[in-house]
Amino acid sequence: MADPGRRSVLRLLGLGAAMPVAGCAAGPAGTASAVSDHFDGTRFRNLYAPADKGFGDLLRWRLTSQPVPWPERVENAAYAVPNRVSRGQVAVTFVGHASFLVQVGGVAILTDPVWSERASPFSFVGPLRVRDPGQPLAALPGVELLLVSHNHYDHLDLATLREVQARWAPPTVTGLGNAPLLAEAGIAATELDWWQSVEVAGTRITYVPAQHFSARGLFDRNRALWGGFVVEADGATVYFAGDSGYCPHFAEIGQRFPRIDLALLPIGAYEPRWFMTAAHMNPDEAVQAHLDLGGPTSIGMHFGTFRGLTDEAIDAPVHDLAAARAARGVAEASFGVLDFGETRIVKG
Repeated sequence: MADPGRRSVLRLLGLGAAMPVAGCAAGPAGTASAVSDHFDGTRFRNLYAPADKGFGDLLRWRLTSQPVPWPERVENAAYAVPNRVSRGQVAVTFVGHASFLVQVGGVAILTDPVWSERASPFSFVGPLRVRDPGQPLAALPGVELLLVSHNHYDHLDLATLREVQARWAPPTVTGLGNAPLLAEAGIAATELDWWQSVEVAGTRITYVPAQHFSARGLFDRNRALWGGFVVEADGATVYFAGDSGYCPHFAEIGQRFPRIDLALLPIGAYEPRWFMTAAHMNPDEAVQAHLDLGGPTSIGMHFGTFRGLTDEAIDAPVHDLAAARAARGVAEASFGVLDFGETRIVKG
């Protein structure tokens, strides 16, 4: 175990998913992508606002941070393991953070699976899980498709991905520049640019923009793309946002996909706002994103799982979401949250 002084320094530096630092395994050195409005030939960028903070910003956050304490451990309620649903139904199981099992068109899809104890390259430091995954990986009824939104440690966990690959070896879709990293887990992934689509496992997958950034270490910042996914199958449409600050992308996605049945939107890791605003929506912004998308059935994510990612209280995202819904006249049935491990049928 690290000595107390080392632990203090590492905690100050904030090793983990919120802001990677030196010593982390480097991501891919570059991509073969064509220069575009969001790629200069070396690094990707956001279209509306820069979302990545510098090392000085990280130090300012850690030196001035006054996080609301989280509990050491939270016990999940017990929920039945998810079963297969009929082809005409859409079902979603919340595992935790950004990990969902989504069933649409008879296809079981796993998003950003993280079953590890830490969202970190290290076992001894970094954002720590305070509750178990809502369902054991072995309890899932199968996985026919794997979606990985970007390369941050709280979304791309190589240990979990190796187990997913060993159990099911599903076809995998991700953003540009992420395939070399996924190959370390034995996964041969299909890479997409924003607005590109691929037909796989009986679905049509479109990689859509998000306002965020990427890094696994200090020297690979924005060398791989970040984004979300729109899944179309058997007449149903599901949108998984990945990780994003609020921006016009949500209205653009709603215009291109006007009949979204289910949207999975981040609502946590938003404090302090000066540090998090561009990369992480708060619940009020998430409700606006829900409205921009056309008001589908939306479910919140990216909250209540890893201590050390953010300064807000563990339950603040859920409470703030309720207040934002009330302020904008949005019903809880239209935009709520699932309990950890809970499955809900949202269509059919």
